[in-house]
Amino acid sequence: MDIDAVVGGDFASLDPELLQLPELSPFALKASPQIADDLFSQWLSLPQTGRLVKSLIDDASSGMSIGAQGNSLSANAAGINSLPSMFQAGSTPPLSPRSSSSSPRSSKPKSSPSSLGSPLKLVSEPVREAIPQFYFQNGRPPPNGLKEQCLSRTDDLFSSHMDGLQVQEFKTVTKEVCKLPTFLSSALFRKIDVGCSGIVTRDAFIRYWVDGNMMTMDTATQVFKILKQSDCNYLTQVDFKPVLLELVATHPGLEFLHGTPEFQERYGETVIYRIFYYISRSGTGRLTLRELKRGNLIAAMQHADEEEDINKVLRYFSYEHFYVIYCKFWELDTDHDFFIDKENLIRYGNHALTYRIVDRIFSQVPRKFTSKIEGKMGYEDFVYFMLSEEDKSCEPSLEYWFKCIDLDGNGVLTRNELQFFYEEQLHRMECMAQEPVLFEDILCQIVDMIGPEKEDYFTLKDLKGCKLSGNFFNILFNLNKFIAFESRDPFLIRQVFSYKLVF
Repeated sequence: MDIDAVVGGDFASLDPELLQLPELSPFALKASPQIADDLFSQWLSLPQTGRLVKSLIDDASSGMSIGAQGNSLSANAAGINSLPSMFQAGSTPPLSPRSSSSSPRSSKPKSSPSSLGSPLKLVSEPVREAIPQFYFQNGRPPPNGLKEQCLSRTDDLFSSHMDGLQVQEFKTVTKEVCKLPTFLSSALFRKIDVGCSGIVTRDAFIRYWVDGNMMTMDTATQVFKILKQSDCNYLTQVDFKPVLLELVATHPGLEFLHGTPEFQERYGETVIYRIFYYISRSGTGRLTLRELKRGNLIAAMQHADEEEDINKVLRYFSYEHFYVIYCKFWELDTDHDFFIDKENLIRYGNHALTYRIVDRIFSQVPRKFTSKIEGKMGYEDFVYFMLSEEDKSCEPSLEYWFKCIDLDGNGVLTRNELQFFYEEQLHRMECMAQEPVLFEDILCQIVDMIGPEKEDYFTLKDLKGCKLSGNFFNILFNLNKFIAFESRDPFLIRQVFSYKLVF
């Protein structure tokens, strides 16, 4: 058999990985096939290689097994060891395993790499790990330990009331088992007592709270599911009324309201309006689960349930805050028909607001009135206005006043729009013998104070990114606060920056 013919056939099917050179990686050989060709040609030109190949061909022609001819391999060991140093000692390049994908003779049986002493390592298949279930349509089932603890405490509370618990007796279950504020007890009771029997049995409670996987949900989701109607995926103001009625009836800090039903009702309404003002950002009167989770209402509820002095619960539930809002509305509503008009509102804050900004408010651009009476603002509308006026640092307030100043509704406040509102401020300063500040000077001051991305106009994003945005609006339409800001004590500037009226 012609050695050159054999060599030519093998040369055509060369795979760079078969050389197994320690100095050159397989990736480098694949990237430059010419290097492999040159190395293979050099190896074939060695006399030891020719003798080895001829010996193997003779053994194969005589029918002898190559693997069984230990003597033949031993005889050529000296020749192999005398190869150049580019080959690792003890390696046998002619017997390196071939890749079945690159060799045209892949149908021939191949020896395993380990049996030929190849440094190639077999890669084991990755272990497949079972992914635990992470979605449960009806909520994640409670762990056995938590479930047993809940059942044990439930059995203790129901043990002396085998027929079930009434609504007043159910508060202990709400507080100790469900870990919810006690003024949610009536709402939870009605949610379980679908038949309005006035009794909640142990089995009914277990079915709703344990079997319904309510106990594994976060507190916001629990409150949301308890308060919402069965056919809705949002909360409305009506859904909160039972909660506020129970809070007024049971909280020790509100006992003095028991003899004044009107104040009880107004207090509950004001709390609800404040909740929706800060948390329901869509303006549709609907409170979603996502908004409830992002807000701080749950923490305020828990605080109100634990704190005996309701005025220390500054968020939403403070009676003092309600009293300020309600008395201010009663003061402006001179005929006490529970509606106020432009002439009433212009007296707010000792005539602090300009006529132009009051006109914009009554045009219902920042918010549609709920009074349904032309030219009249109801109590809920007034609450939204007063919260926006007294705390211009919060996002609802910034959005409220931004819409008022944005005359064309294009989402930016231009020089002409700012000048339109400031003209009345300038006229009022002249009438009050105040030193007038020209609009050009005010505009430079506003630009330096807000630092907008583009000095030609202001966006809502610019105002939300500045701590002094409240002064931006006071300059345009609230003369009293503008003058107070201009004459402020320089040593109290830091306190002014950090001050935020909680409403």
